[in-house]
Amino acid sequence: MMIRPLPRRREQPARAPPKPRRKRPCQSPAEFTGTEPSKASGLQLLRDSAGFRSLWSARVISVGGDALSLVALMLHVADTMGQAIAVSLLLLVGDFVPSLLSPIAGAISDRFELKRVMIACELAQGMVLLLIALSLPPLPLLLVLVGLRAIAGQVFLPASRAALPGLVRDKDLETANATLGFGTNSAEALGPLAAAALLPFVGIRGVLLVDAVSFVLAGAVLLKLRSLPPAPSPEGSKASLLGDAKSGLGYIRSAKVVRVIALGFCAIVAFNGVDDVALVLLATESFAAGESAAGLLLGAVGIGLLFGYALTARYSARMSLVTLLVAGFAVNSAGNLLTGLAWAAAAAFMTQFIRGFGIAAMDVATNTMLQRLVPQGMLGRVFGNLYGAIGVAAALSYIAGGFLLDATSAPTTLLIAGGGGLLTTMLVAFALPGVLRKHTADSDPDDTETRSVTQ
Repeated sequence: MMIRPLPRRREQPARAPPKPRRKRPCQSPAEFTGTEPSKASGLQLLRDSAGFRSLWSARVISVGGDALSLVALMLHVADTMGQAIAVSLLLLVGDFVPSLLSPIAGAISDRFELKRVMIACELAQGMVLLLIALSLPPLPLLLVLVGLRAIAGQVFLPASRAALPGLVRDKDLETANATLGFGTNSAEALGPLAAAALLPFVGIRGVLLVDAVSFVLAGAVLLKLRSLPPAPSPEGSKASLLGDAKSGLGYIRSAKVVRVIALGFCAIVAFNGVDDVALVLLATESFAAGESAAGLLLGAVGIGLLFGYALTARYSARMSLVTLLVAGFAVNSAGNLLTGLAWAAAAAFMTQFIRGFGIAAMDVATNTMLQRLVPQGMLGRVFGNLYGAIGVAAALSYIAGGFLLDATSAPTTLLIAGGGGLLTTMLVAFALPGVLRKHTADSDPDDTETRSVTQ
């Protein structure tokens, strides 16, 4: 009997080890009980995701309280100081100064457990508001305290956005961001009305105490969150806090797709941020319609914003995030351009109402794209730097727009603002698809999180 030799085993070429995939924190059944393959609605997320419900509730409570205290503080400064510059300084300290510390604010979010960071920020803001309410200090000390409260809020923002991917499924991020935006903007719109109702009964000190309690209540709601430990840093070894802040800035410089999104968003704000001042002058001077018409024009954007968030939560799955972002930029800018061409207050109201849809779309698209494209260990720093840059862009828009309004008119200023925004939109529409394809090609081809940005 002839013995046949065993077939020789063909040697396989050596394969490179697979790239480590960037993983998001998994949701436990207690966090999200839905098992359906389709995307959840905003109401379903609030009902089924205990973690998202806690974050949403805390944000709505604290933002509503913030709107209360802003009205009270502005009235207090106006009554006691009697100078418009004092109110301007109050707003500047609250909005612009924290932006200068945004790299560190984002680094804190990436360095420490997110649940503890958010609770500490809420309690810190509550303590500062309590000090202000009890003492009603003179302007220099008041500005210091307002600045400290604003810094704590600046730390909270990137932490809350970085926490969201760990609380909902990846496919539900658009809906979660839209639902969060709807809740916070509703609270911000209702806050001044609540302040107007409370002031005759409890006074400025009482309204400030209500805000202090709201922050404590928001912190208590966040206790229901599960632990959200920091993700491993993409750069490997742990650096100092300043080193983390520096690496966050370096990441934005190196990640072209993130840079295009961030620069585009900030440019849109820089061009269109002046509309708050321009709309007042448009109503009172160009249309001679009075202060009530100015209030209606300013309120039109807020109403459109709420409708925009509701529609985005429901229909954002039908278009890619790139399309949603570019459409948001275009509608936002075209709204101001058409308002500059409006012939009456009613027409301007409609264009500003539609503009609110664009603001909601660009906000949801930007947040969701960054949550999917940026490594989890860098997400807080990216959001921190983005929010800081937006604050700087808004301040520049107020300053440059003020000079432009003095030199020209409200319609001309709105035309220039809208035109500059549309030019920015075209540049982003041209650049973003290419850099996103390159980013996807350089990433793991099986990474569904990156691919879902363009789907």
